[in-house]
Amino acid sequence: MHRNDRLTLQRIDRVFGDRLRPAAYRDTAGLELTAWEVPGEPVPFAEAIQESYTPFTVGQAWGKPWGTVWFHVTGTIPDEWVDAAGADVELVIDLGFDESGPGFQAEALVFRPDGTIVKAIEPRNNTVPLAGVAAADGSIDLYIEAAGNPSVAGTFTFAPTHLGDPATAGDEPIYRLEALFLGLREVAVWELTQDVWTLRGLVDVLEPDRTRRARVLAALVRAADALDPDDVPGTAKAARAELAEVLASPAAASSHVVTAIGHAHIDSAWLWPVRETVRKVARTFSNVLELIDREPGFVFAASSAQQYAWMQEYYPELFERIKAQVAAGRFVPVGGMWVESDTNMPGGEAMARQFIEGKRFFMEALGVEPLEVWLPDSFGYSAALPQIIRSAGSKWFLTQKISWNETNRMPHHSFLWEGIDGTRVFTHFPPVDTYNAELSAAELALAERQFAEKAHASHSLVPFGWGDGGGGPTREMVAAARRTADLEGSPRVRMASPSEFFADAEAEYPDAPVWSGELYLEYHRGTYSAQARTKRGNRRSEHLLRAAELWATLATVRKGAAYPVDRLRTAWRTVLLQQFHDILPGTSIAWVHQEAERNYAAVTQELTEIIESSVRVLVGEGDRTLTVRAAELGAFEQIPTQVSPPVLPERDGDGWVLHAPTVTWRIAADGTIAGCRLHDVAMARDGRELIDPAHPAGVLQLLRDTPRDWDAWNIDAEDSGAPATELRDVEHVEIDGDTIRITRRFGASTAVQSLRVDPVSGALDITVRLDWHERQKMLKLAFPLRVRADRAESEIQFGHVTRPVHANTSWDVARFETVAHRWMRLAEGDFGVSIANDASYGHDVRSGAGAGGGRETVARVTLVRAPLFPDPEADQGAHEFTVSLLPNAPIGAAIAQGLRLNLPDWETRGAHGIEPAVSVGDGGVAVEAVKLAEDGSGDVIVRLYEALGERRAATLLTGFDWSGVDQVDLLERSVKQDAIDTLDSDGVSLRLDAFQLVTLRFRR
Repeated sequence: MHRNDRLTLQRIDRVFGDRLRPAAYRDTAGLELTAWEVPGEPVPFAEAIQESYTPFTVGQAWGKPWGTVWFHVTGTIPDEWVDAAGADVELVIDLGFDESGPGFQAEALVFRPDGTIVKAIEPRNNTVPLAGVAAADGSIDLYIEAAGNPSVAGTFTFAPTHLGDPATAGDEPIYRLEALFLGLREVAVWELTQDVWTLRGLVDVLEPDRTRRARVLAALVRAADALDPDDVPGTAKAARAELAEVLASPAAASSHVVTAIGHAHIDSAWLWPVRETVRKVARTFSNVLELIDREPGFVFAASSAQQYAWMQEYYPELFERIKAQVAAGRFVPVGGMWVESDTNMPGGEAMARQFIEGKRFFMEALGVEPLEVWLPDSFGYSAALPQIIRSAGSKWFLTQKISWNETNRMPHHSFLWEGIDGTRVFTHFPPVDTYNAELSAAELALAERQFAEKAHASHSLVPFGWGDGGGGPTREMVAAARRTADLEGSPRVRMASPSEFFADAEAEYPDAPVWSGELYLEYHRGTYSAQARTKRGNRRSEHLLRAAELWATLATVRKGAAYPVDRLRTAWRTVLLQQFHDILPGTSIAWVHQEAERNYAAVTQELTEIIESSVRVLVGEGDRTLTVRAAELGAFEQIPTQVSPPVLPERDGDGWVLHAPTVTWRIAADGTIAGCRLHDVAMARDGRELIDPAHPAGVLQLLRDTPRDWDAWNIDAEDSGAPATELRDVEHVEIDGDTIRITRRFGASTAVQSLRVDPVSGALDITVRLDWHERQKMLKLAFPLRVRADRAESEIQFGHVTRPVHANTSWDVARFETVAHRWMRLAEGDFGVSIANDASYGHDVRSGAGAGGGRETVARVTLVRAPLFPDPEADQGAHEFTVSLLPNAPIGAAIAQGLRLNLPDWETRGAHGIEPAVSVGDGGVAVEAVKLAEDGSGDVIVRLYEALGERRAATLLTGFDWSGVDQVDLLERSVKQDAIDTLDSDGVSLRLDAFQLVTLRFRR
């Protein structure tokens, strides 16, 4: 920049910075103020106004961490302000805001005396326009619910903090009421401020030698000269007149088009508890409704049916106002999911239920069906998602988070995303690189500059509004949108709905490029393993829900028992909420995860009661001991009580040997796996040795965990690839029947490893009971194997993904920690080794890591971590994990091992067994769910999928009567009957494409 330009800009910034802010109000007036501090958790308005309020003054401290103070404000608008020309009256409040920004500190909600909500008070949105709020005589009577939410993150230095747990947050006030007054706002001064903000930003993004830049700069100089420092309000119009010509100059015909959508990405929990999210949503949505009333053309989009459901339950008057604006098309529900969930770790049925519960709520409570999936901030996106999206009746997808990749840049912004089954979804990845835009000139220029499809398309989307912790769009942001609607040097900005954007973007780009497979986030890889107890709770709850629905369905259709629809829906909604992308990933404050663990315990108790009562109805009264289980690939059945004899350890030198029918395991004296010799003659594997004694398997490895930033979120490559400390010192060894139990102590922690062989499959199960007290460390269970694997297959929803083991490209290198559900499999040609688990998601695989060079592959399961932010006590204490190793395992065997660990046998006593609910004649088809239809008709829903990645025919046999069957979508609406081949009295013949997801509705 030329020196003269720099000096000119400094002068402009000084003139407007010094003059406009002090002149914002023509006059101010004081108010009467009293307060009541809530002694515990927040209370409803009706209760709060019954309490005794005491005098309170500006400058007084208030608000202990997570506490609530109600202020009562009364007063009268001065007579001389009434009908003042060029001005309006508003209430101005500064709760003591700091620099941490909207959503991360104190906030408030303003009520009328009748309990109706006016709007919220937030940083950078701290006024309440009083037109229509003050009484006809000018009197003011308002209640303000102020939340003393602490700034847990501060300025995101990631320092450990005690503020995330109410038990350690303290009781001293952390805020001081800085201002509360009536202000007579100078409208012309405010409008000038918005003009200057838009044009001043434009100067910064235009090239120095452009004529447009010179003319805008000259206009700003003239406006500054026209502004009299002794009479800013009186000369503001003259200053605006100097800017009118450059503001009216239209954009070029080829300009990029930005669809600006009002938005507030409200995390359903994060650096605040769920109960505070309920209030954040009310504050944000009330801000939006107030803005809708004042700003024609403004459109707001919000996701997460859960958040609307909270409004319906806790703020019914506000919900009815939302509902009216939804009908008017101004308040737009998007996403169609219960919450903006993580998509890496939820199981297949849970991912489906995000859409089932979300869309059902939107359709039944608000009369709309969102067609776009809205997930700007989740930490990577499963390759199963395109098929799930289409199966839910949606057709578009939006994400933003992939812009956080630290190694590779996504090559597209508008593209077709192809899932594991070949389903494609039109996807947009906004080039603005934020979902909390202000519509600044810099943001708009970035969106145009980065848009990868500019040679073929011209549309991108910008979500604007304060998010994460809420707040939403402001009047300043809407003013920026209006000024850039057609402004030379800027993209054209239009305010519209997401569906309008997607329809236009898809229509102008019919030959969009294809991205196939997962959208892996090259960042936040620690989310697969942080807060292990939360993850175990999710895994356990998903499988209990599966079992509870199955047995309840059978009890209903066979015995006439009442189906516990409300109990099951409540349990599902609890689990779905806790799959939110800052709860299940383990990246919230301690309060959130403590509550999640309590909720999982309650879900377990509720579902256990449903299962036990349903099974008792089915087996009848009797003393016969019965065992029921979900058999291989999801064919539910009752099995005999007799089992294969246990595989007992035998002494072998200093160690032990365990002889299973197809494999012999050798366990060294230190409890590691020293050998695994196959003797499966039928498969021609006899004599193959899977483990090099010099590099034993089943080794606990301790690594440092010191990411550069975002502690709970990240695992850095430097830590993951650093030499690990192998924990092989043995304190105690115990043989207990078929189990070898080894106790190890390290640091301040203890690990007890139990090794036993599953007598049916021959798999070696390793259970780790851990008392964990390390800090900034992670613990992995490592398996160096004599397998030259070229790929790792990992279970995801309704199938699996295949990832290369090598590090040939930067994309491969960046994928150093990956997610798998119940199993992963290392493949060497048609030979495979499965590693199944009961509670873990994070894995890494490395080739050529041992003395054998490329002839060895090391797979590791990440068990537990110990980040210090945002929860300094994360994962401290007791944990339990089971990991199972099975050699010579085809994919079907890997799936079976995952089911065995996660769907344990259910023991009961009764008069007779239970015939299978469903069974599939082909082992490559997995049954995911058996339940009753959502509409209460009594029809039975069976959800299944092709599991091996191959086209196949299969026959589904049912253990209940039915009169007909339809192929339906996830919302149980009829779709093309492409999977049903034939029907007969024995069952349904199916023809399935690779990884095809099918939902069948059996009419009864």
